[in-house]
Amino acid sequence: MLITRTPLRISLGGGGTDLPSYYAHHGGGFLVTAAITKYVYIAVHENFVDRYLLKYSRIEDVAALDEVAHPLIREALRLTDTPARIEISSMADIPAGTGLGSSGTFAVGLLKGLHAYGHRHVANAEIAEQACRIEIDILGEPVGKQDQYAAAIGGLIAMAIEPDGTVTTTPLALTPAVREEFSDHLMLFYTGVQRSASAELRELATTTGPGTPSPSMVRNLTDVRDAGHAAAATLTAGDLDRFGQMLTEQWRLKYDRAPSAIHDQVDDWIRAGIAAGAHGGKLVGAGGGGFLLFYAHSKPPLRAAMRDRGLREVPFTIDYLGSTVLT
Repeated sequence: MLITRTPLRISLGGGGTDLPSYYAHHGGGFLVTAAITKYVYIAVHENFVDRYLLKYSRIEDVAALDEVAHPLIREALRLTDTPARIEISSMADIPAGTGLGSSGTFAVGLLKGLHAYGHRHVANAEIAEQACRIEIDILGEPVGKQDQYAAAIGGLIAMAIEPDGTVTTTPLALTPAVREEFSDHLMLFYTGVQRSASAELRELATTTGPGTPSPSMVRNLTDVRDAGHAAAATLTAGDLDRFGQMLTEQWRLKYDRAPSAIHDQVDDWIRAGIAAGAHGGKLVGAGGGGFLLFYAHSKPPLRAAMRDRGLREVPFTIDYLGSTVLT
């Protein structure tokens, strides 16, 4: 048996500009993202019989590849040309639908495991691109490229995406002291709301694509891309307090893009966090719930304010390894 461990991610600036509908038609995308020490685990093992035994939120036991119901597993098996007589199991530190890129992380970890099972060494950047190909090109999911690359590469990185989809990742050059301070002052809180990001992402794809783009939506995402560049420059300069304030500015862009009742509630939570001493905060991910990310020097007041509102803290640090094979 072999087990892969693949990190989830937090978006730190520019999220949304990694969608093909935006970067392919509006000059490319740019974002800053960080892998975190919360993981998806995939176990791959030889099955005793010539069948696919798959264990995730349900169990599948099928003889033919086309009978596999889970689309990501089916297409990953197809892409890697993995035959039957295989057992695949998955588990995760954080539930799906919470804005930390679980689908892309799952795809990367699965491909990493299948390549290792087939005794093939494939670079993590190529695994990320294969995961994008499955989700975006084959399955037609309304997702971008951030989640797959953050999960595969790990660390605190800037991602530049050319209009043709070519991705360049660059680790941000923070000094060890700034890197430690940055990680120490980030706080993540679970809102308790799970929902798919597909509806909002499909709306973004519709309103920024080549058909009838919405000028206001395109302008909003261009501002988001600029915020990604600003986040990279601010972090590299070590101006962490200013970066914390920029989290709230990014949240305002997201709120303007998709006002809703749940986003009104999120806005109240963020305002309460700032009143408790946080420099700034934002909702992580595209969906209407999931996690709030704050930057705060003094953690106890913020922790108490969120606890009073029923939000659970999830401690984490930055993962610098990316997707790895544990055994």
